[in-house]
Amino acid sequence: MKTPALFKEYIWLVNTIHSAKRISFAEINEKWLRTEMSEGISLSRTTFNRHKDAIEDIFGIYIDCDRKDDYRYFIGNEEVLHEDSVQNWMLSTLTVNNLISESMSLQNRIVLENIPSNGELLERVLRAMNEGKKVTVRYRRYQATESRLFSLAPYCIKLFRQRWYLLGRFGDGGFAIFSFDRMEDIVISEESFKMDPDFDASEFFGECYGVVIGDGSQPVRVVIRAFGVERYYLRDLPLHHTQKEIQASDEQDYADFELFIRPTTDFKGQLLSRGACLKIMEPQWLADEIRQWHEDSAKIYQEK
Repeated sequence: MKTPALFKEYIWLVNTIHSAKRISFAEINEKWLRTEMSEGISLSRTTFNRHKDAIEDIFGIYIDCDRKDDYRYFIGNEEVLHEDSVQNWMLSTLTVNNLISESMSLQNRIVLENIPSNGELLERVLRAMNEGKKVTVRYRRYQATESRLFSLAPYCIKLFRQRWYLLGRFGDGGFAIFSFDRMEDIVISEESFKMDPDFDASEFFGECYGVVIGDGSQPVRVVIRAFGVERYYLRDLPLHHTQKEIQASDEQDYADFELFIRPTTDFKGQLLSRGACLKIMEPQWLADEIRQWHEDSAKIYQEK
């Protein structure tokens, strides 16, 4: 069987078990027979076990069986389906891809966001990361008249707001972020590097909102008040993994959320973009800064 078809079956199996919470093999097979993939042929135990093993290897998703509950299957580590991991991103992307590919007759009614792939440069960086090689990046910053060359160790890549970013480490130990859409070229060096064994990409960005890392901000407790429907948006799409709701008032139409985060410029920009829908309650210096930004914005519209 071709790889795309196998992936389609893996995704179907994960989504079927996850949706059911707990499901027997007979129930899985019953649902399987109702799909076009089955071609009317039952799912064998051997195929099911192979799929189960492949899903664990590829996506890190463990399908367990509860023998005390009539041998029902369930996702043994469901938390991975809610993490910002590569496996979860792959699963979500492939799931959507499968759904859209089965609905090509609706292509004129499906509107997607463009995410530049920067395929060739991305491939070079990934190859250098796999081989443990340094890279030389020709990079031109916004408003710069000329590009510059940077020699660095490619530590990790991150996707943020439809753009790919490279986190590079210099010889002196310092880190810097480079956006792929401002890279003019990447050359893989013959010089090898050794990753810091204690480096963890998720932990490195854990206190940040996006990709700004070098503006000197320190993590602080931030309390945000969301008004009207904005509180529902924040409940469904938290600004940060540390976000939690601490109080709400339906009468006064607001909810307060607490975050422990570095108030970097990209985080402040996100707060500013929500206008009167959000108010910073703590810390006061951050509330004063956001208020000043709003006042400066208002002055621009007052000018003729």
